[in-house]
Amino acid sequence: MRFEVWAPRAERVELVLEGADEAAHALTRAADRPEWWTVEAAAADGTRYGFSVDGGPALPDPRSPRQPDGPDGLSAVVDHGRYAWRAPWAGRGLRDAVLYELHVGTYTPEGTLDAAAGRLGHLAGLGVTHVELMPLCPFPGRHGWGYEGVSLWAVHEPYGGPEALKRFVDAAHEHGLGVVLDVVHNHLGPSGNHLPAFGPYFTDTHQTPWGSAVNLDAPGSDEVRAYLVGSALSWLRDYRIDGLRLDAVHALRDTRALHFLEELATAVDELAAEVGRPLALIAESDLNDPRLITPRASGGLGLHAQWNDDFHHALHTALTGESQGYYADFAAAPLAALAKTLTRGFFHDGTFSSFRGRGHGRPVDRARTPAYRLLGYAQTHDQIGNRAQGDRLSATLSPGLLACGAALTLTGPCTPMLFMGEEWAAGTPWQFFTDHTDPELAEAVRRGRRREFAAHGWAEEQIPDPQDPATRERSCLDWSEPKREPHARVLAWYRDLIALRHARADLTDPDLAAVRVAYDEAARWFAVRRGDLRIAVNLSGEAAAIPVGVPHARVLAAWDPVEAPGADGVLRLPGESCAVLALT
Repeated sequence: MRFEVWAPRAERVELVLEGADEAAHALTRAADRPEWWTVEAAAADGTRYGFSVDGGPALPDPRSPRQPDGPDGLSAVVDHGRYAWRAPWAGRGLRDAVLYELHVGTYTPEGTLDAAAGRLGHLAGLGVTHVELMPLCPFPGRHGWGYEGVSLWAVHEPYGGPEALKRFVDAAHEHGLGVVLDVVHNHLGPSGNHLPAFGPYFTDTHQTPWGSAVNLDAPGSDEVRAYLVGSALSWLRDYRIDGLRLDAVHALRDTRALHFLEELATAVDELAAEVGRPLALIAESDLNDPRLITPRASGGLGLHAQWNDDFHHALHTALTGESQGYYADFAAAPLAALAKTLTRGFFHDGTFSSFRGRGHGRPVDRARTPAYRLLGYAQTHDQIGNRAQGDRLSATLSPGLLACGAALTLTGPCTPMLFMGEEWAAGTPWQFFTDHTDPELAEAVRRGRRREFAAHGWAEEQIPDPQDPATRERSCLDWSEPKREPHARVLAWYRDLIALRHARADLTDPDLAAVRVAYDEAARWFAVRRGDLRIAVNLSGEAAAIPVGVPHARVLAAWDPVEAPGADGVLRLPGESCAVLALT
């Protein structure tokens, strides 16, 4: 087979094969691409290999499809044609979707893709349409969140490696579930990252929270961009992934006229046309810039959707009353903030952000931007795991308030997304955990975590040690919980709401301008009109009389028993409760 590697500064590159042929093979510069080195050598699926640059040690292939011994070991050949796909799959787009964010390492105690695949029946029964996997690229150690990954074409070996991911995707498709994969293009992990030995994958022209930026616009950036695009297409083509969630795209520093994200979106759309199934790119962005999800023909970058943190922040402050950090912008009038996100997409759409000390965001053009391009959620890995103790909403809120949050998320105009275990009010936390093999890095992460929260009044002993295996173990879901109360009741409520979303077209109407809201900030009730449906929530501990304006409306679903509104069109809801009503 042919081996090739981009190493523009190298004087000499050798291929090192492990096994029967131990000899090093000298690579030669490609005639048409002199910055690339190439050689042909006997190899097959599973053959381990590496590249030596200018007489240095054998390093993993930057495009390694497998790292059997972790980020610092040799690469291994993967023949993607050997896997026999079981499930014919026409794809599943984001229109009318319900996503479910899942971390493989804590979804089950085993922490493997095969174990997670065994629980997919639960998700199909819940009614979600897509599983969003947190990052799978190799990282040091066994357990971690995955955002410190390296080898952007490979699958973390403790999760099961490439074959396990294919089995997982196959099983998901057999259940009718699409699969979205979280990928990190804005930085690579500090440990096991050997890319600088090969070429200018990073640049000091820009700085990010993780150090030097990935080189998207300095000399050599053509090949770096091709590297990232190639990795993205490999997940979608070789593993039949249905979409990618792009981590922190605001940290992709790119001053070129053709932005990297536009280049990536173009390539993904071309692949979708080639394979004949929908493929999606979902951005995580702190910019509140709708141009990300505006079609390229209309002057945008052409991504298909983005996370909407403004909806989360407004909902979180309304439910909890918290006002620290970025919640301060929403806490003064949380129901008004929630109303704005449900009707206009972003809360900060050019308005002043006290947290940032400046204006932030840009208005969503509701006439041209369907609501499903924005993802709405009550909880995510970030919003739980980046808290000092990784506490979920279920740690402090009543089941009734959790039900209210679910009602607003699952009947709202944004594409809803759940975080694993949310659907049954999981009692387990989801904490920040690592398994760094470098003792100095492990200690630096531990100290940094404690220092970060000490500034907010937390004592050192209150912060879980990321390197302690017990921190990860505490974060694993307890699959006995859904069978007992109050978890079973919450789970039934989520199933009912998702079933309503699938059954009632009004709940997937993409027109943000058609959403109507009413609320009373002091009384803490909130009502939403979605076509012929009314959603009412009472966040107060006291009963509330909510004027839904629909006499004798039918109650489709309710957290607590309620009577339909009388001739006055007023719904009387118990404290910390919610209901969905219909005209017909």
